[in-house]
Amino acid sequence: MTRNYFRKSIERTEAYTPGYQPKVADYVKLNTNENPYPPSDRVLEAIRAELARLGRYPDPTSDAVRQEVAKLFDVRLDNVLVGNGSDELLTMIVRAAVEPGGTVSFPSPTYTLYEVLVGLEGGTSRPVKIPKDWSLPEGLFGNDSAVTFLSNPNSPTGTFVPPKEVLRLAKSLDGLLVVDEAYVDFAETHCMTLARECENVLVLRTLSKSYSLAGLRVGFAVGPAELIAGLMKVKDSYNVGRPAIAGGAAALRDQAHMLANVKKVKATRARLAGELDALGFTTLPSQANFVLTRPPGELSVRDYYQRLWEKLILVRWLDEPWVRQFVRVSVGTDDEIDRLLDATRKIVKKK
Repeated sequence: MTRNYFRKSIERTEAYTPGYQPKVADYVKLNTNENPYPPSDRVLEAIRAELARLGRYPDPTSDAVRQEVAKLFDVRLDNVLVGNGSDELLTMIVRAAVEPGGTVSFPSPTYTLYEVLVGLEGGTSRPVKIPKDWSLPEGLFGNDSAVTFLSNPNSPTGTFVPPKEVLRLAKSLDGLLVVDEAYVDFAETHCMTLARECENVLVLRTLSKSYSLAGLRVGFAVGPAELIAGLMKVKDSYNVGRPAIAGGAAALRDQAHMLANVKKVKATRARLAGELDALGFTTLPSQANFVLTRPPGELSVRDYYQRLWEKLILVRWLDEPWVRQFVRVSVGTDDEIDRLLDATRKIVKKK
């Protein structure tokens, strides 16, 4: 092409790369942090009931989902915004709050989509290196960015910042603090109370992980009504489809089903981490539905990743500073984790 038709920020930004999605079912898929267990039967019933209405536009503000969120977290409807997954909410926030040339801060390493979204809007990312104990970096406090993102539990490490520390960070900032709690149902606690107490805090959740709805694309933000109203201005007119609204609301109503699946994932996570460490791996303490683990010194991470791939076992290797010596392993079913561990024992033994 002889002519550039896009904005300069589009041309210079590299697109986000999702985890590999195999086209066949033979793989053990432990690379994209999906929930291995099916969603609530109530979700399927709600979606089926909506199929006859697909000729009509959906509710533009997804009020059925907003109402369930408001009940769960004791907030008003105007404190809740629903998105096409929490990724769309991240896009809305950057679009609404970051001026061209403005800055966005976040700990590093973290969810790589943050940097992509900032670049697309012509902003500048300010990553702040996480210290060796994986705590919240002091260099993040008091920054002058328009937005600060905090993935908590953090992706890809699985590590968690206590709410008291997150509150200290929020109080130190003049700009927005966005607490991305995509994995928080697998953690010991959460920061949702800050969305009610702090005027500069938005808390994001997704139904992709704990609710087993990665294929439906439903997320929500909770925060002060003024912030939610501002984000509504940049929301697409009908951003969440009818099946997603119906299914999402049904999933939120069935907390018992979600919690039962979370309990199984957490038990398998503990077993996975223990078995890997017994084989000489170094596994970070995780409060997510994955673990970040480093192979024993004599086994290179590239070799381990490749050998698993050859055995049709998919994990995620992020070739980035601080984490390139690790692989991220999603917590699958016990059978899937058994297959991973059996393959790992053979790989380690060969070394």
